[in-house]
Order: sequence, then structure tokens, then C-alpha cells
Amino acid sequence: MSRVLAVYPGTFDPITLGHEDVVKRAAQLFDGLIVAVAAGHHKKTLFSLDERMEMVREAVRPYPQVQVESFDGLMRDFIVQRGAKAMVRGLRAVTDFDYEFQLAGMNRHLMPEVETVFLTPSDKFQFISSTFVREIASLGGEVDKFVSSEVQQRLHDKLLGQS
Repeated sequence: MSRVLAVYPGTFDPITLGHEDVVKRAAQLFDGLIVAVAAGHHKKTLFSLDERMEMVREAVRPYPQVQVESFDGLMRDFIVQRGAKAMVRGLRAVTDFDYEFQLAGMNRHLMPEVETVFLTPSDKFQFISSTFVREIASLGGEVDKFVSSEVQQRLHDKLLGQS
């Protein structure tokens, strides 16, 4: 029986409890999971690639079958090079679906041998986005219900200019 490897790509700027919930769900479905952290050249990120990788590594520590890698360029190339059979995408709401549906169609065209699997986080995490977390934290709001305590501390330090 062959092992099924999946890839969960994202910018993770920062990783939220919603992301962590999707990782937990995907780790239960697949033999192996790579959380692929995008270099993020297309977006201006608050955290550097190394900082985002560290935060994701902390978050996935409970799951021995989960690896963290960075990628730059086409997700298709990353997935094919690693022999993955699935790409995991998190869906929070109907607003995500239209974009994700189009992306899945394009990915099916680029890599027909790879399935896109949509996972929804627990209800309590469905409204969380990294963008909202950054905005709330930058305005001095509490984000402890949206991110781990480690990420919350990093946000605090980053926004105070300490890192």
C-alpha cells in the first residue's frame, strides 16, 4: 500500500488557530503532510520567511508526520517534486469558495494527478484570517482567541519593533 502525501500551502503570516485546526484535520487523513510556507514575494508580509517557518514548526510539533518546508515559485513544481497526491486548502466561508474553486480548476489542469482537498476548520475558527489578526494586533486589540500564545507574543514583539 502506498503512502499518501499531501501539501498544505500558505503564507501563514502568522499561522492562526484556524490554520492549526486544518493541519490537525489533514494530519488525520494523510500518511504525511508538508506545510509549505510561501516565500511571499507577491505579498508584503509582516514576518520574514524564517520567522513564519519557526512559528509553523512550533504549531505542528504535536504531529510527527507533518513537515514544514518553504517554497518559492509554482506550487505545482513543489508538489510534483515531492510526489504528493493531494493539496489541502482551508475553506472558511462561501467567500473563500469562489477563489478556491477557480484555483482548484487551474491546479487540476496543471497537475491532473493531484487532488485538491478542501477542509473547513471548526466553527469557532471559521472567521479567523491572518489579515484580521495582523490588523487587530496592530491596533492594540486582543488576538489570544485567534492565535497561540507563542504567536501572540511574536506579534506583540514585532509590532513594538523589538524583533
